[in-house]
Formats: sequence, structure tokens, C-alpha cells
Amino acid sequence: MAVVQALEYINDGCFYYDSNKKRFQPRPHEQSIQKFQRKLRQLTKRNWSISLDIRIVKLKQVIYGWVSYLKIANMKNALGKIDAKLRSRLRVIIWKQWKTNKKRIKSLVQLGIPEEEAKGLAYCRKGYRFIGLSKVVHRAISNKRFRQRGIPFVLDYYLKVHIAI
Repeated sequence: MAVVQALEYINDGCFYYDSNKKRFQPRPHEQSIQKFQRKLRQLTKRNWSISLDIRIVKLKQVIYGWVSYLKIANMKNALGKIDAKLRSRLRVIIWKQWKTNKKRIKSLVQLGIPEEEAKGLAYCRKGYRFIGLSKVVHRAISNKRFRQRGIPFVLDYYLKVHIAI
């Protein structure tokens, strides 16, 4: 009876067999990852008008809590993807906070983007998602700037607290 329950638990997605280490390794359940992603999407909604500082505090609470709870699980690849999506959403939030094209051009130039490129992006008629993924915004609002601002990186925190078993 206990063996059957253990095998059901293993097949349920909480463990996988690592052929290199020749043993089972823990991983978070797919539903747990999806719930975490939903929470991050909720905190990074474009239409939620709170300051970036308050948003960063709330993100830190959720990220640090979730990663600390699941620190024994192997989830490096999943967290890398989640991290990329999170940073993209934050770039869109920052872009939207700049409001006008004049402010966007001025801010991009301050961040080291040539004025012609800044104008090209500011007057682009594509949506927020397209602009958030553009190379110009990536150069202007880089990962280095996010770290300076204190925005948490999920993968960095996981690598810091991960316990290998």
C-alpha cells in the first residue's frame, strides 16, 4: 500500500530520476509553478498604478517566500524562464510609467540610447509587449540597472539558497 502511494507521488511530478546521479531528485509540481507565475503576473499588471518601489517590496516578499519554501527542489530552468518574463513585464511597466513620447525619448537618451533610436521606439505604434521585448529597451533598462534598483531576480536568489540533497 505505501509503495503504491509512493510511486503515485513520484509519478505525480514531484520527483524525477536523474540519470547522472542515479537517484530521484525533487522538483516543484507544475501546478505550484503555475500558481507562482499567476501571482507574479498579478503583481506586475500594467493597469495597477502603484509606485515601482512598493511593487519591488511586494515582489521580494513573494519571490523570497516561494523560493525559500521550495529551496530543495531542482528548478533552475523553470526559474530562468520565469525571470525573463518577469523582467520583460517590469520593462513594460516602466515604459508605461513614462506616459508621453517626449518623456520616453528623454528617459531613453538619459539611459544612453541615441536620440534617433529613442525617437524611433517612442513613435512606434506597436503595443507595450512588443516594445518591452525590443533590444533598445533591453539596452536602456538592462539587468544591471534592475539589480541597482533592487529588483529581485528569482534565479539569483534560488542559486543563493538552494540546498542540494
